[in-house]
Amino acid sequence: MSTKLSTTRRGNARIGDSGLAARLRRELEGDVLFDPFSRGQYSTDASIYQIEPIGVVVPKTDQDVVRAIEIAREEGVPVLPRGAGTSQCGQTVGEALIIDTSKHLNRIVDFDAATGSVTVQPGVVLDQLNRFLRPHGVFFPIDPSTASRATLGGMTANNSCGGRSIKYGLTVDNVRAIDALLADGTQHRFTDVPANMDDLAGDPRYRDLVRQMRLLGEREEAEIVRRFPKVLRRVGGYNIDSISAGGHNMARMLVGSEGTLAYFRQLELITHPLPAHNMLGICHFANFRQSMEITRHIVELDPSAVELMDSTMIALARNIDTYRPTVERFVSGKPEALLMVEFAGDDELTQRRKLDDLEQLLADHGFVDCLLKVPEPAFQRDIMEVRKAGLNIMMSMKGDGKPVSFIEDCAVPLEDLGEYTERLTDVFTKHGVEGTWYAHASVGCLHVRPVLNMKAEGDVRKMRDIAEETFAMVREYKGSHSGEHGDGIVRSEFHAPMFGERLVRAFEDVKTAFDPDGLFNPGKIVHAPRMDDRSLFRYRPDYAARAADTVLDWSEWGGFAPAIEMCNNNGACRQSDPGVMCPSFRVTHDEKHLTRGRANALRLAITGQLGPDALSSDAMAETMALCVGCKGCKRECPTGVDMARMKIEFLHQRQQRHGTRLRDRLVAFLPRYAPYTARIRGLLNLWNRLPCVAPMGQRLLGFTTERSLPIWRKPFRPSVAAAGNIAGKLGADGRDVALFVDTFSTYFDPVNAEAALSVLKAANYRVHVVAPADGGRPLCCGRTFLAAGLVDQARQEARRMIDALRPYVEQGVPVVGLEPACLLTLRDEMTVMMPGADTAALASNALLFEEFLAREAEAGKLGLPLRALPQKRALLHGHCHQKAFGAMGAVERVLRLVPELEVETITSSCCGMAGAFGYEAEHFEVSMAMGELDLLPAVREAGQDTLIVADGTSCREQIRGGAGREAWHVARVLKAALAE
Repeated sequence: MSTKLSTTRRGNARIGDSGLAARLRRELEGDVLFDPFSRGQYSTDASIYQIEPIGVVVPKTDQDVVRAIEIAREEGVPVLPRGAGTSQCGQTVGEALIIDTSKHLNRIVDFDAATGSVTVQPGVVLDQLNRFLRPHGVFFPIDPSTASRATLGGMTANNSCGGRSIKYGLTVDNVRAIDALLADGTQHRFTDVPANMDDLAGDPRYRDLVRQMRLLGEREEAEIVRRFPKVLRRVGGYNIDSISAGGHNMARMLVGSEGTLAYFRQLELITHPLPAHNMLGICHFANFRQSMEITRHIVELDPSAVELMDSTMIALARNIDTYRPTVERFVSGKPEALLMVEFAGDDELTQRRKLDDLEQLLADHGFVDCLLKVPEPAFQRDIMEVRKAGLNIMMSMKGDGKPVSFIEDCAVPLEDLGEYTERLTDVFTKHGVEGTWYAHASVGCLHVRPVLNMKAEGDVRKMRDIAEETFAMVREYKGSHSGEHGDGIVRSEFHAPMFGERLVRAFEDVKTAFDPDGLFNPGKIVHAPRMDDRSLFRYRPDYAARAADTVLDWSEWGGFAPAIEMCNNNGACRQSDPGVMCPSFRVTHDEKHLTRGRANALRLAITGQLGPDALSSDAMAETMALCVGCKGCKRECPTGVDMARMKIEFLHQRQQRHGTRLRDRLVAFLPRYAPYTARIRGLLNLWNRLPCVAPMGQRLLGFTTERSLPIWRKPFRPSVAAAGNIAGKLGADGRDVALFVDTFSTYFDPVNAEAALSVLKAANYRVHVVAPADGGRPLCCGRTFLAAGLVDQARQEARRMIDALRPYVEQGVPVVGLEPACLLTLRDEMTVMMPGADTAALASNALLFEEFLAREAEAGKLGLPLRALPQKRALLHGHCHQKAFGAMGAVERVLRLVPELEVETITSSCCGMAGAFGYEAEHFEVSMAMGELDLLPAVREAGQDTLIVADGTSCREQIRGGAGREAWHVARVLKAALAE
C-alpha cells in the first residue's frame, strides 16, 4: 500500500544509499547526486517544507528515466519527478529519489500547425515553448506567474491555471495526451477513450486502468456531483469528475496528480491563436470590498483576465528598484485596491470599445475617473510583470515574519467574493495577523498569505487554526480549498472535510490502481502527513543559525542569516529570458549554480545542517565557484538576495581558514604592485608573445593559455594642461568634477581616461583628477581584494579613497568614474565594509561617467559640442553592474547625444569574463559559454561599420578575444564625436 514507502523507509533509508548511488552511476548517462550539498539544495521548494531526498538523478536521456525508476522499484526507493521546484505546497520535496527533468529533457518534439497541437518533453519551460510558438501565431495560454521557469511537466502535474483561466481554462482543459511511464515499468499513451471498451486499443494494463476508472466513476457519480465544488478553480484531489461512461480522456486523470501516479515522458498540448490586440484597464478603488463586489459585473464584459493588487502589494512593489518606475506610472494616489482588466481579441476597435464599456460600467456603479486606459503593448507587459511578481514582492518583507502560503488559493463563487474576503480579514484580525491580497479576481481565486513566523510555535498553531477556519468558510460557500497551487503537504490532509470520506477513499483507489506499491511521490494527495508537522518544516524546532563573525554589515536584513533566508525558493533566478540573473545557471542548468541553490547551501551551512565548518569547506567553494559577482540578483531577485555580497562574506570566511592562493593574491594585490611592474611592461607583455610563457603560467598559476592577458600600457599621467585643473580650487559655478581613474583605466586602458578628460573639458568642466592625500600610488576602490575575500585590505583602500575624496564630497562635487565595477563599489560594498556617514556621503556623490553626463544633459547644463560620426550605428553591451544599478538608460541617452547615431542595446547577461574569472583555466569554457549565450553572436553579426560599445574592461576583453572586435568605452565614442 502507498503508505509503506512513505513511512517505513525513514529508519533504513540511508543503509543502501551508497549502493544505490553506485548502481545508478553505473547504469545511467546523466548526473547522480548523493552528496550532502546536492541533497540539501533539492530539499526545499517554494513552500514552508524541507525534506532531504535520498538522492538526485538528472537524467540525460529518456532511457535514463526508465532505468532509474526500474532501479528505484527494485531497491524499494520512492521516486519524485521534479521540474523547476517552485511548488508552494510541498509537492516537490520528499524522502525519495528526485528525478530532475529540467536540464536535459527539455525538447519540443513536434508541432502540428494543422491541428494546433504541440508535443514537448516535461522539462520544457513555458516561456521557451511560447517563444517557439509565437512565429506560428499561436501560444499555450496557461500563464502562471512562474512562466519564465515553470516546466510543462510540473505545470501538468500541478494543473496550473494563471490569470487568463476565465478565457482558456486550466491545464487540464489544454492537454490532449500524455505518454507516461507507470511504476511497474509499462509505458502507455493516456488520451481519449471511447464509450465502448471493446473499441479501446492498447495493452492489457492500460485497458485494465481504463476499466477500473470507468467503474470508479460510475460508482461515485452521485457523490462527485454532490461534493465536488462547482467553481472553475478546483484542482484538489484527482480528476475523477472527468470520468464519463460516454467516453473520456485518460490524460485528465494524470493532470494535477502531482507526480503520484506516473512519470510524464511527453505531453501533447493544445495551442490557441494569439490575440492580435490587447487592451488593459487599471481600475482604482478607495475601498477593498468595493473592488470585490464589482468584479462579478466586470466579468460580464468578457475580459481575458481580471487581476487584483491590494495596497500592501502596491507599497511593497514601490520599494523594489525593478518595479518602482512602472508602479509610479500606473498607480494614481493611494488606492486600497487595483483591478487590472485585460481584453484580448483580433479586432483592435472591439477591444477599445470594451475599455469604454468598462469605464461606463464603473461610472454606473459610482466609480468615476478611476480608470487608467493602457493601450500600449510595452506598458501592458510592464504592468503585468509587476502583477506576476506578486508572490516574490510579498516575500520581500524583511524579518522572520513572512507571508505564508497555506490558504493562498481558495476559490469561491464571485457573488460571495466580497463577503468572503471581509470575513477572512476578520479571521486574521482575530488571530492578530495581517494578510495581503492579490491575483485572480476574475475566477474568485485570490491569493492571500497571512504574515507568520514559522520559527515560532505560537504562529504555527495560528496557521493551523486559520487554515481550519478558512476551509470551513470555503465549504460554506461551496468553493474549493485548492484552486491553483495544488495539494502537496499543505492541503492533502484536508480532503476529508472538503470531499467527504467516501471520495477520499476513491482517491486512494485511484492511487492504488496506478501505483499499488506507492513508488511515486508518497504522502501527497492521499495518505498525507499533518500540514503542521514541524519535523517537515524548513524551520524545525531546533533550527538556529550559528553565530558568525561576519566581516560585512548585514544589519539591513537583521543579520547574515536573515539575509540568506530572504530566498523563498520561488526560483525567479531560473528564468529562461536573457536578463542579468543568473548567468552561470543559464550555462550549466545545474541547481547548485543557481542563486537559489547557493542560498540554500549557505543557509544549511550556517545552521549546521551540512556538518561542521561547511561554510568554509571545499564543497561550499565549489558551490560558489561559478558565481561571477554580477549583482544581477541584487536587482532582479524580487526578495533582494544579494549573492555577490554573500560570496564576499564566504570568501573572507574561507581565506581566514585556508589562506589565499597565489593566483588570487596576484590579482588581488594588482593595484599595489602595478606602479612598479608598469615600469617593466614590455617584459610583462611577452606573456602573450612568447609561446613558452603562457603554458608555464597555466601550470604554475592556473591562467588559461586560451586567452591573451591584458596588455600593459604607458600609465595614465594627466598633465595640468590636459585636465584643465588637477586638484585645484573649487569654483562657485557648479562646474567642478572629481574624476576617479581606477587601476584598470590607469595601466591597461589609459585611452579611456584621456578621452573622459577631453570630453569633460570640452563641456567646460573643471576636472580634478583625484590623487591620494599622501601623494603615493594611485587610488583603488578595493574591488580586486573583495574578489579574493581580502576585506581587510579592501578597507585600507577604502580609507585612502575616503580621505582623498572628502574635500570634494563635503562640497557636493560629483565623483565620476569610468569602470563600472570600480565606481559602483563606492555605492555598494564600501558602505557595508565601513558603514557610516563618510561612506554614505561618498555613495550618494558617486556617479558613472555616463550617469553624470546624462544628468547634466537632462538639466540643460551639458553643452557638449558633438558632430556625426562615420559610423551610424552603435551596438551597446552593458556591464553587469551597470544593469544591476539601473545605469543602462544613462549610457543609452549619452550615446544618443551623438547626431545620427542609432543605438541598439544587446539583451544579455554577463559577458563571461567577470574580472579574473575568464582568465582562470578551470573556468575558461564556462566563461566562453556565457559569452556565447547572447553577447558574442550579436557582436559577430554586427557589420564593421557598427561601433561596439562596452564600458567594462572585462567586457571589452571578452569581445576582443571571443569575437575579434574592438569595443570602445562611451568616453572614446564621445571624444571621437567632438567637433573640431
